[in-house]
Amino acid sequence: MADLDALRQELVTANRILAKENVLDSFGHISCRHPDNPNHFFMSRARAPEVLTEEDIMEFTLTGEVVGPTPAPGKPYSERFIHGAILEARPDVVSVIHNHSPSVIPFSVTGRKMRPIMHMCAPIGNDIPTWDIRTKFGDATNLLVTNMDMARDLAKTLGGRRVSLMRGHGSVIVGKSVREVVFNANYMEKNADMLIKALGMGEVEYLSDGEVATADKGRAGFTLERGWENWCNKVGRPYISQEWEMGPGFSKTDQ
Repeated sequence: MADLDALRQELVTANRILAKENVLDSFGHISCRHPDNPNHFFMSRARAPEVLTEEDIMEFTLTGEVVGPTPAPGKPYSERFIHGAILEARPDVVSVIHNHSPSVIPFSVTGRKMRPIMHMCAPIGNDIPTWDIRTKFGDATNLLVTNMDMARDLAKTLGGRRVSLMRGHGSVIVGKSVREVVFNANYMEKNADMLIKALGMGEVEYLSDGEVATADKGRAGFTLERGWENWCNKVGRPYISQEWEMGPGFSKTDQ
């Protein structure tokens, strides 16, 4: 049996880190698949990421239904369906982030492609699609993903990738652990900021597909742990070594 209290603490820490690193603001969210029940996931109630606590973490089915203690600790996020649909479509994924990362959004509304320009950002990959809600759901939505039909369409665009942009809205990022997806979300925002600056200076030399693959393959567990420990310190949260297996294909040796 997994230590669910530790998992809830991990999600709280992740939310605080993502807020501190300008990936989440008052909005956006991170989820984690239930380690013992792959058809459920954990995510906070609808609350600003920087102030939530362990008591705010709720449990959901993959179709977004609230399960667990009654009454629930509060109102769920309206876009919880994003997380359920991606976890439903991707058995390899343990954690999902949806955010409005400010430097990333310009790449969702222009012809400029988001691609990595720095080795630490390589895991976002060179093939990053943009999902446009109006393609299937018309041009009169509020751009929010508020049901499973929308969420499954987004998951289809994401496919087997780690990242998909959302036109005029934000992005989704997936990973095999909370720490992996937080690392990639933080460095995607950094990459976008650097890329915007680089584009203003002239032609950009992007990482090649080979460089992306090699940098990704060579990223060891201590890389994620070094980032996590540093970010925990910045937000005043205790650093706890990863000690439980989080899902299919993930272990302490490949964090």
